[in-house]
Parts: sequence; structure tokens; C-alpha cells
Amino acid sequence: MSFRVRPAREDDFQAIYEMAKLTGGGFTNLPADKGTLKAKLARSEAAFSRDDGDPKGDLFVFVLENAETGQIRGTCQVFSRVGMIEPFYSYRIGHLTQTSPELGKTFRAEMLTLCTDFEGSSEVGGLFLHPNERAGGLGVLLARSRYLFIRRHRERFAEKVLAELRGVIDEAGGSPFWDAIAGRFFDMNFQEADAFNGAHGTRFIADLMPKTPIYTALLPDSARAIMGVPHPSGRAAMRMLEQEGFSGGGYIDIFDGGPTMSAPIDQVRTVRDAQELVLGVIDDADPGPKMMLAGGELKSFASGYGHVRIADDGSAVLDSAAAGLLGLAIGDRFLAIGR
Repeated sequence: MSFRVRPAREDDFQAIYEMAKLTGGGFTNLPADKGTLKAKLARSEAAFSRDDGDPKGDLFVFVLENAETGQIRGTCQVFSRVGMIEPFYSYRIGHLTQTSPELGKTFRAEMLTLCTDFEGSSEVGGLFLHPNERAGGLGVLLARSRYLFIRRHRERFAEKVLAELRGVIDEAGGSPFWDAIAGRFFDMNFQEADAFNGAHGTRFIADLMPKTPIYTALLPDSARAIMGVPHPSGRAAMRMLEQEGFSGGGYIDIFDGGPTMSAPIDQVRTVRDAQELVLGVIDDADPGPKMMLAGGELKSFASGYGHVRIADDGSAVLDSAAAGLLGLAIGDRFLAIGR
């Protein structure tokens, strides 16, 4: 397979922009806004160029490339720390239990509280695979490449990693959750607010959102029914996150009510179980089973599929196509994990 995940470059802009226009909205990390995307690529370039391991609020943008044709068919992002440049808001779902002795009744109320509990955590997001490529394990490669990058540069990331999934959006492109809460405090619909957030960040949320807890019993059924529910196109992504060890911890997105999932980074399956190997032989005669691989560091990082087996001396045997795809030479270290 000739596809690999590599760091995005400035000349990838047009391909990323064309994919952003296909998302249908609600992808805060991948807005169809040229200025915002160019700024993201510049920020990513700076992060890949920084050679010290000091944890900062870096953004790393990747693309899925067909190495034979040069076509860009997907993209994803990793944030080293959220909340370092501007606040990172979520709704925490909590409960308040109250008892009335006179009535002999106990009431348990569900509430949404605006919070910044994930401040300082790492985040994986911005994942989009071109609709024509949603087969052959490319979505899995794109998603898991982020964890292999984290493993290769562990010192740059936090102890916890989160992922926000897009929530339910109606056929008109609106969000029942937004309409029920934030839409009452902002003079803009969901699409306008989502676009503004993607371009300018969340500071306007702090200025206008209510700071007191919101009782969900006061929300319409249409909003309560989709709290913590992913967009239909995000169900596969949610399953992949669960397979990696992510879980929903009672947090949802403040815009569309989509689920926020998290996990300790060192317990994410791909981070935890990837083997570090040394390339000893490049051989196509008996290459071994197909695995997911990652080599290089920062700007030279690349991830893809290849055939690997362990030789008697403990070194790795790799097929020539995979070695070329990832730019690996004899003596190089790389990561490998089963599909």
C-alpha cells in the first residue's frame, strides 16, 4: 500500500482546504476558512521545527498521502496541550440530589456546568478522510498514526489525551443543542458560531455564555436526546477511540453536545503496545506479517503499513516497499504494532 501519514507542509494547503469544504460543518479543527487553515499550517510548521522537548501548546497537522501519485486524501491533528493559548471549554454533566422530608421525596437533577477541566491535556482531532478512500484501513492508519507520533515524542505531551467528537447536526446544518442553550445568548446560529469559533477561538464563549449550572430538565427533548451522542459519521471514530481505551467521562462539547472522550496517554493501546525495533535487514523474500509502522522524528516522521518479522538476533526485517515509504535505512529505529 503506497499511502503514508506525514507532517503537513505549506504546499498541502489547497488539498486540505478542499477536504475542509467536504466536512459539512461542525469540524471546529478543520474549518473551511482559508485564513484559519493557513494559520494552522504555519503554527504546525513552527511546532515541527522546534527541536526542544519542552511541552507547549503546539499544534501538529498531518496529511494522508498517496506516495505514488502525491495526492492528499486525508488529514488529522494533534495538540500537545490545550488551554495554553486560550481557554478550552467543556460542559461537565453533574447531578444534584435534594430531599424533601415533608413530601417524602428525593429529586436527582442533572446539570451542565461550564468548565475548563481539560486544560493542559493533549488532544487528538481534526481527522478527515476523503469519502473516496474510506476502505482498506486508511481511516485506522490516519487515526492511529497520531498515537505513534505521541509515542515517538512522548516528552512533548501531557498525561491525559482527549478527543471531541462532532455532535448531531440536523439536515439544515443546525444543532438542536446549540439552539436550546447557547443560541439564546448569542445573536448567531450554530453554523455562524461554529465558523467563528474555528476562525477566532472560544474566548467569546467566556464573554457571553451563562456561568451558572443549567438544569437539563429545562431543555427541550430534542436537545437532551442528543447530549453525548456522536454525529452518524462519527460512530466509527468513536468505536476506534473506545478500542484505544478512551471513554466518556461525563463531558460534552459546548457547541453541539457531542461527546468528549479521554484516556491516560500511557494507557492508550497504540502508545502502550507499540514495539520499538531496529531495522537490521530489508528483504522481500520472507517479510513477515503486515503491521502499522512509524519512523523518523518531527519533520521526518512518517507512518504506514509494512511487513515485519524479528530476526534471530532481535533486529527487524522489513520489506523494501515499507522501508522506502517511511524513509528507513539499516540501523534506524522505528515503531511497529499489529493491525
